Amino acid sequence: MAVIFEEKKIPYICTPLTGRNKEEIIGELEVILPEKPDLIEWRADFLENLADFSCVLSILEEIAKKSGLPLLFTIRSVHEGGQPITLTEEQKVQLLSDVCKSDAISLIDYEVSNNPEYIRELRRVSQLHGKQLILSYHNFNCTPKNEEIMKKLFLAEFYGADIAKAAVMPETKDDVLRLLQITNNVEESMDIPLITMSMGSLGVLSRIIGWTYGSFLTFGSGVEASAPGQVPIRKLKQLIAMTKEEMDAK
Repeated sequence: MAVIFEEKKIPYICTPLTGRNKEEIIGELEVILPEKPDLIEWRADFLENLADFSCVLSILEEIAKKSGLPLLFTIRSVHEGGQPITLTEEQKVQLLSDVCKSDAISLIDYEVSNNPEYIRELRRVSQLHGKQLILSYHNFNCTPKNEEIMKKLFLAEFYGADIAKAAVMPETKDDVLRLLQITNNVEESMDIPLITMSMGSLGVLSRIIGWTYGSFLTFGSGVEASAPGQVPIRKLKQLIAMTKEEMDAK
């Protein structure tokens, strides 16, 4: 497993920053840090002036300085639930590449559905600068067939990702159970760590117990959720702790 995740038992808890500017982001940090997440995700697609690369890098440095936590940098694509941005895909890849050169971050996230050339370039740059690459898949409409979800996860591994991620929207309770079973099956056969979750209110359970099926990280909201169904970090910690206590007692 990745070095930054070596020292603590799973599940790790990641909390997103979704501020539109530096002031909002720093304000979010002040609320989040007392809750002691394991890492921070900056959802930079929420930033108003994302096209100003120097501003982005400056904010990165400020987040790292104030938090002292591993930082995941994400520009989520609109087609997978992100905010509209003015950057072309080529510019987005360039910004991600520039970010990889910064000591402020530990990981970047990029969708596995993107152009293979861009994926390979980000794999090369992230490795060159010692950063970990999450290749992710998001479906906000449904929970696809098992084969489709598994294909996305194994494709992430094929491209050399350090971590594979899948987040899907359940339409029924059975969809949530199916995602957990997929996680269990895939985790046993993959050589890289796995993050999975069902989104929305139906999928909340997967965020609490997904680690028991092989998902080593979960997302807890700070000030604003970055995806439907995220549980506030304090409550998430309590629910996970209760689950572990009950499991250990059996």
